[in-house]
Amino acid sequence: MSSLDQLFVEVTRSLVSRLPPWLAPWASMLATIGAIAAAAPVIMMYLTWLERKLIARMQNRLGPNRVGLYGLLQPIADGVKMFIKEDIVPRGADRLLHLLAPIVAVAPVILLFAVLPFGRNMVGADLHVGLLYFLALGSITSYAIFMGGWASRSKFSMLGAMRTVAQIISYEVPGVLSVVAVIMVTGTLSLVGIVEAQADHWFLFTPWGFVAGAIFFMSGIAEVNRTPFDMPEAESELVGGFHTEYSGMKFALWYMAEFLEAFAICAFTTTLFLGGWQGPPIPFWILAALLALLVGTAKSLALPARGLGVLALVALGGLYARQPIPSWIWFFAKTYVLVFVLVWLRGTFPRLRIDQLMGFAWKFLLPMALVTILAAGLWSLMPFPYGTVLAVLILAASYAVLVRWNRPASLSPRTYVLAD
Repeated sequence: MSSLDQLFVEVTRSLVSRLPPWLAPWASMLATIGAIAAAAPVIMMYLTWLERKLIARMQNRLGPNRVGLYGLLQPIADGVKMFIKEDIVPRGADRLLHLLAPIVAVAPVILLFAVLPFGRNMVGADLHVGLLYFLALGSITSYAIFMGGWASRSKFSMLGAMRTVAQIISYEVPGVLSVVAVIMVTGTLSLVGIVEAQADHWFLFTPWGFVAGAIFFMSGIAEVNRTPFDMPEAESELVGGFHTEYSGMKFALWYMAEFLEAFAICAFTTTLFLGGWQGPPIPFWILAALLALLVGTAKSLALPARGLGVLALVALGGLYARQPIPSWIWFFAKTYVLVFVLVWLRGTFPRLRIDQLMGFAWKFLLPMALVTILAAGLWSLMPFPYGTVLAVLILAASYAVLVRWNRPASLSPRTYVLAD
């Protein structure tokens, strides 16, 4: 019986091994590219469904529930709508740049998936500079956004693009510095190597890793313009930001880039600080039993469908009962927990003012990221518990000082002089 953990790897190898030797490397490469190209749109489509459902529950609504069971076909309906909508280009716009901007925004995000380790032995390209590759491709988005805003020949789009670029550049600095601590401790730029270095303990459960992970995650949220950092798309003053003059599939590409970037930030946070595919060796039958219970109590499903689903999950749990939960399930579980946090923030917090947004990056996150590097160095060089205690003290003192320094000044009392 094949391993459930390496199921996809073994299936791919068995198919490729039947081909001629000269064709096998090309087939393996095309299989990897095809899997990434097919997974990216599906992830984007159902992230929109998940976000709409979660926010609806937070606001005591139902969310999409008309198209398909639980509204699961709503993303497909939205995709068809985008395909048939008219592509409107403003008069005087640069048509070539107006077309290229959303394509340039989407392409680097899809390329990020090539170095993302989805599970044990499940990575498209294990580059020795995989982390540098991620940081380099992630910065291309600012060029695409400015290109789209400038090509639209609209003051609203241009203002939105300028705000977005300023925000992305500001939050890239603390985001990159928070990753320096990971490089110091692991001594590698390979994402697979970083995950393997967390076999004994995830970096999130270290003093420096908790702070660095929070800085990286918040900087990533700001870079993809998600609430509460969505100032570039403040509808009350900038209409729709840099994509105001886009419609149809061009707007869908901007939408796809935003959601894929949000998923990528959660996935790379999992890889760098949450142990990636690493997880406790819990037997697979426990997960299968929980899923069978979930399917069996789903009232919206017909009784025959519930019965078949429960039987399939019980059979799967019996077949792989002694094996631990696969690494790829751990990776996606952690990633979607962070996706839930990201949606939770959108449904909870209001939008920041522009001065608060920029001040938070330069006055708080940047100094904390620099202190995190010092704390990581002390943690790795000094024996336990001295390094850990010293790192906690330094981080806590820095946090308290920065909060006090960034506290807004109290308003002076106003004196009103009324006319006689």
